Amino acid sequence: MYLLLGIGVFIGVAYVYREIVVKGKRCTSTVRLHGKTAIVTGSNTGIGKITAIDLAKRGARVILACRSKQRGEAALEEVKRESGSSQVVFMQLDLGSLKSVRSFAENFLKTESRLDLLINNAGIYMHGRTEDGLGMMFGVNHIGHFLLTNLLLDRLKACEPSRVVNLSSVAHNFASIDFDCLNKHKALGLGTSFMEVLKAYGDSKLCNVLFNHELAKRLQGTKVTCYALHPGAINSELARNTSSILQLVLKPLTAYFFKNPVQGAQTTLHCALQEGIEPLSGRYFSNCTVRELYPKAKDDAAAKKLWELSEKLCGLA
Repeated sequence: MYLLLGIGVFIGVAYVYREIVVKGKRCTSTVRLHGKTAIVTGSNTGIGKITAIDLAKRGARVILACRSKQRGEAALEEVKRESGSSQVVFMQLDLGSLKSVRSFAENFLKTESRLDLLINNAGIYMHGRTEDGLGMMFGVNHIGHFLLTNLLLDRLKACEPSRVVNLSSVAHNFASIDFDCLNKHKALGLGTSFMEVLKAYGDSKLCNVLFNHELAKRLQGTKVTCYALHPGAINSELARNTSSILQLVLKPLTAYFFKNPVQGAQTTLHCALQEGIEPLSGRYFSNCTVRELYPKAKDDAAAKKLWELSEKLCGLA
């Protein structure tokens, strides 16, 4: 009797959690984007692809900025088909290569006249080093987007009002930045255990929030605004580089308790499109709602320090 009651309560709680927390709020903006241009990094899969489809449906010219030519071109056909738009372009971008980021920016600025939305969506979860010798997650999740944004800022300013959307994660709450390690080893951490790699991922997401904080300060006086966000726990391909056993164990949990890509893209779309949020530039969103940050995630000194170190590491200083 008590066992059946317990099972019933568990199922009831799980159902309510899924309906309220997992599904979450939806972007309600009806904004049309004809004549506007958007870049979405990592848009060959997951929430990046859903974001690109939504923007294309609204009439935007959408640049799919992806590392893999094969996967990017396959996504290009899918985004065109799903959106019904021919104004979608694939341009190769490897955020783990500073040379590739510079080449992408040069090519984009040469061939495209506008930039209204920059969606820094791509992210990676894996240990290793980039071709420039940076820690993989620091290099791809932060430095690649840092350089890309800076190289495109003048175009964003020329097309203002425009927006930069930086995808972070709630994982930043459990993170810290070891500047000694960054200065000595160009990485957020050197460990390779499961917990150490997980921490480095969270640290890279804290970098995203601090970057957003400092970027907003530097954009004051312009009509370019920026927003960081947690998309929710997403049933996506982010964990594709983890062990197959871990993926197998997590599969039934993620299928039920994690957002699907459409649900996961809603806060990105809210930050990109919602009217009237310009005064919230530099803030952090979750579930289409602005959230308060812990002091470490809006630390002026740490944000400035990270910005200056990032400039040095990618050759902007």
